[in-house]
Amino acid sequence: MTIRRTATTLADGRELLYFDDTEPYLGGGATRELHDGRDLSAVAALSTMRYDVLSGEWVTLASHRNSRTFLPAAHECPLCPTRPGRAATEIPADDYDVAVFENRFPSLALQAPAPESSRVDGEELWPQRAAAGRCEVVCFTSEHDRSFAQLPVSRVRTVLAALVDRTRALSALPGIEQVYCFENRGEEIGVTLAHPHGQIYAYPMLPAHTEALLRQSARHRADTGRSLLRDVLDAERRAGTRIVATAEHWTAYVPAAARWPVEVHLAPHRDVADLAELTGAELDELATMYLDVLARLDRFFDGVDKLPYIAGWHQAPVGEGRELGRLYLQVFSLMRAPHRMKFLAGSESGMGAWISDTTPERIAARFREVAQ
Repeated sequence: MTIRRTATTLADGRELLYFDDTEPYLGGGATRELHDGRDLSAVAALSTMRYDVLSGEWVTLASHRNSRTFLPAAHECPLCPTRPGRAATEIPADDYDVAVFENRFPSLALQAPAPESSRVDGEELWPQRAAAGRCEVVCFTSEHDRSFAQLPVSRVRTVLAALVDRTRALSALPGIEQVYCFENRGEEIGVTLAHPHGQIYAYPMLPAHTEALLRQSARHRADTGRSLLRDVLDAERRAGTRIVATAEHWTAYVPAAARWPVEVHLAPHRDVADLAELTGAELDELATMYLDVLARLDRFFDGVDKLPYIAGWHQAPVGEGRELGRLYLQVFSLMRAPHRMKFLAGSESGMGAWISDTTPERIAARFREVAQ
């Protein structure tokens, strides 16, 4: 698939990338607007990270994000194209296919200054550091009212090409340990911009979920000599009871210990570390299967047209532990019944001891029921 990539910068110096799959831009007959005429101050990237000695996890402090844009009216959406009669947005062009830019309210930023001391209050118990990563926004389409699930296969393929490009580029940045591409959808889970978009976080550390996975993977490899995520996929395919869909290169399944009320994983049959290692054929099939999975989500509950969800690509670490990781997509929803959310209360939030309101087999059966 041919896609044209055009790089430029916004008024405050942030990077903006266009990924075009339509003419006249694809063939070079025209160029997207490259000039951002806004008068913007420099991004205030003041994030720091503090080490939680009780959990062994790093916590990011990004107080500047408290003033970020919150549920603007459609005509004030900062992710729509800049068009006559409207205020300038983050996208200077009057139209676009897919656009990616550095977040103006980043949790992580390469230019984040180091704190004055490497220890909070000078105490050895509490190390702190700059949250020196990168956060990007991925606009899936210029159409404000269209969801990812409503995109044509060709546009999903362009989105995937953009994620491949960004995974490769961000993984090469100094100090980056993992790249996470994700989409949040629905106000119920905290989405503050309705325009269909995703985000990419390039972490300067391994998040807690990844560290736990690597511990389990290392233990499994020591015991068996095999890959844990490879064995999980093979076991799910052998059992078949939680398979949602399968094709030549990909299988969608509900994990045997699914914790969310609605959850499905999509994994490649070939062992790959991240999106950048996928072949063209694998990406082509993924575009179709991804849309199939999302369409089933929107049919999962009667009376719910757009299920709130989180979709995230779990990729192998950039450096140490890379051989223990394996690419897979996790899509899940906090909705446990039509218009009723699962709240993480005492046991889950306080102790991290999960209690599911359903079974993985029931989730998988419902996904199969709503297939078209």
